[in-house]
Amino acid sequence: MAPTNAAANNYEQYHQSRMEMMSKAIKAIAFKKQETTKVFQKGDEVEVARQESGFIGSYYTATIISSVGAYHYRVKYHTLTNDEYAPLEDVVTATEVRPLQPHQHEFMAGDNFRLYDMVDVFSKDGWWFGFISGKIGQEYYVYFPTTGNNIAFPPRMLRFHQEWSNGKWIFPPRRVEIFDLY
Repeated sequence: MAPTNAAANNYEQYHQSRMEMMSKAIKAIAFKKQETTKVFQKGDEVEVARQESGFIGSYYTATIISSVGAYHYRVKYHTLTNDEYAPLEDVVTATEVRPLQPHQHEFMAGDNFRLYDMVDVFSKDGWWFGFISGKIGQEYYVYFPTTGNNIAFPPRMLRFHQEWSNGKWIFPPRRVEIFDLY
């Protein structure tokens, strides 16, 4: 039985409402500073949250080169390069640095993602924070509230988003919706 126009309209209103709610939640997380509960040492592998315009909501892997005063680190990025194509080095604030996320391969099978799950997508040399907004075939559409882009990715490019809080990694609550409308 095909859905009625009223049911389709209600779903579209619900979907738009959820998209707006998720966008607000992600923007609030992306614009906040990381907790500085961990002191990093030379050689530690970390993720750096870029806070410049156009990079909000992205994380790049790096290695700590040294401490710079009480609240800064010199880092060497793994995937970002300078004009000579050498690994980019930068001084960042402690609130932009967090430990590397644990690997998620054991539970990242292609069908584990659900509508509105918060995810990170590996694209443009870093991890970008968004949420699942749809699925067509084997690809998941991810909406990035900080850029306004909605782009399809294969599941191998995705990981569940986690936040560093009180010295441990926390998964945001999963949504109960699944892709039963596709």
